[in-house]
Amino acid sequence: MNKAAGPNAAATPVAVTATCPANTVLLGGGARTTPASVGSLKPIASFPTFNNAAHDNGLKAAADGETNPDSWTAVGWNGGGGGTTNETYAYAICSGSGINVSGVTVKVHYSEVSTSSSAGANTVVTAGCGTDGNLVSGGAGASGGNITTNDYTGPGSGGDHLNGSFPSGSSGNPVSDGTTTASYWTADAHAGGASSTNTYADVWALCANDGV
Repeated sequence: MNKAAGPNAAATPVAVTATCPANTVLLGGGARTTPASVGSLKPIASFPTFNNAAHDNGLKAAADGETNPDSWTAVGWNGGGGGTTNETYAYAICSGSGINVSGVTVKVHYSEVSTSSSAGANTVVTAGCGTDGNLVSGGAGASGGNITTNDYTGPGSGGDHLNGSFPSGSSGNPVSDGTTTASYWTADAHAGGASSTNTYADVWALCANDGV
């Protein structure tokens, strides 16, 4: 886990990255913002990445087709501003120490779509594993776009947010409790109370193959 102060200013993202120890494999991650009493404060993106220069130490997300990301980045977003003790937390879920992971490959599948500009509209985007192993987790974001080639930028409106990040079927419907064959991950981005342009919905699926 890693954390950073903020965001406090309106519509100004704060990103923080947690990195797995050497000789382990990233299996997933998560995001959190505190305190809950600041109503416009929330996680706006949660995604796999790499702690290296090519990914600006986590500020650029892992791109489609990249393998074995070692870090997870969380982005906090404060649509209306306010709060002096706000914090953003990133969590990386890693394989245990002492486990031989030399044959394991985790491949990233990623997709991005432009969201509807209408106030209150939902946009759903889905990524799947195909033949690249089993789905182990996924991530989601609402952004200003192109966040696998540039540092993360926030969405077009302060009220934009995520409604969901979950395993699903190919059509984006959440899987039922007890399902053992999910191979897709879906992000559900939502426009706030005002129309929003230059906003994108982003989704990542992490797919693991042990080489056997």
